[in-house]
Amino acid sequence: MGCKINSSNPPILCRFASTKPSQRIKKFALSSYNPSQQDPVSSIITTQQTDRLPNVCTVNFKTMKACKLGISRYPDFEYNAEGGKGTGTGTRKNTNGDEISVSFDLETLYIPPLTSATTTFLGLPMPPFLKIDIVPELFQGSIDQESGRVDLEFTAKFLFSVGSIYRAPPLLVKTVLSSEESKGEIRSGRGERLDKEGKCRLVGVAIVDPIDDLFMNTFLALPTECLANLNAVISLSTL
Repeated sequence: MGCKINSSNPPILCRFASTKPSQRIKKFALSSYNPSQQDPVSSIITTQQTDRLPNVCTVNFKTMKACKLGISRYPDFEYNAEGGKGTGTGTRKNTNGDEISVSFDLETLYIPPLTSATTTFLGLPMPPFLKIDIVPELFQGSIDQESGRVDLEFTAKFLFSVGSIYRAPPLLVKTVLSSEESKGEIRSGRGERLDKEGKCRLVGVAIVDPIDDLFMNTFLALPTECLANLNAVISLSTL
């Protein structure tokens, strides 16, 4: 899948303005230019027109089916993350550019846990009572509207539990979820840029350090690498 921004308001969302600011300013300057004197009306119109261009937008993020999560040298978990969502604020980095700086509100960010209902391993549902909760701590980065490239810093705690019997200390995962290639020593993946519908695939390799739990350290061969491979939809709307 490639990547472009999806939007409920296409004339505005894929570009903050239908004409680049430099073009609009040039148009007004030419129409009001007088060789003999400076026309103050031209300056006023130009300034007002530039001020109308939206610099801030709302960014909506959704996770979909057909995701994968992998750790160490084990085969990947097939993961249905449909229902995951988050809302953030996007700010255009410069007047003439298409790159947007994005910061998501953690209060709105939800990623479904890995359970027997959402996850399979080697074609079989994950064992009953085993659950892996994902608690985001940071989600921010940049989106390039022109190229469709996405790079989002992602930090989260992964909480392993087996019913009320066992609960491991949190595994801290830090990575950059990208529409490009992410490559480690033993894990790698390639994302897909935003397409016209806002669909994309974001991948990220992270180092997982040992925790204060001998069983988990041994079972997962920590320290090791993990791979997140998320099928997502990103859309923008003006505030």
